[in-house]
Amino acid sequence: MEHVLTRDFDSLEVGERFTSRGRTVTEADVVAFASATGDRHPQHTDASWAQGSPFGERIAHGMLVLSYAVGLVELDPERVVALRRVRDAVFKRPVRLGDTIRVEGRIEELTPLEAEVGLVATSWRIVNQEDATVTRATLEVLWRRNGAPSRNGTLDEDARPMCLPL
Repeated sequence: MEHVLTRDFDSLEVGERFTSRGRTVTEADVVAFASATGDRHPQHTDASWAQGSPFGERIAHGMLVLSYAVGLVELDPERVVALRRVRDAVFKRPVRLGDTIRVEGRIEELTPLEAEVGLVATSWRIVNQEDATVTRATLEVLWRRNGAPSRNGTLDEDARPMCLPL
């Protein structure tokens, strides 16, 4: 069966659902994210400090969880032109070291923008291994329409809709 996220914009339907593979968040992930971003809050990087926190231990950065979720959703590079917006992100529960997350998504809105692309809004529920929601967000992506030009995975210069009105 064809995966919903590999299909052309004009064949997508509001309400269609998808689920990503899972990924376990490790201590190495948290350390690397803290190093890459400079976010060294002790809730994430100091086991002694975190033990006295409301969570009782170190937890993953919320933005790390959201970033990993983007990587878990298998967006077809021949279809998805660009991430346009992340909106309404809500961090509901901590992701602890050793938790496994996955994305349960739903197509919420389909907006044709031009002959070449449309805007696809998907609601995401990032869940842990116990199916508890850890993060909710809506992601909007520019999605190539059937017949749109594709050269090396990009749109022609004249069709590049990166600065669209809000």
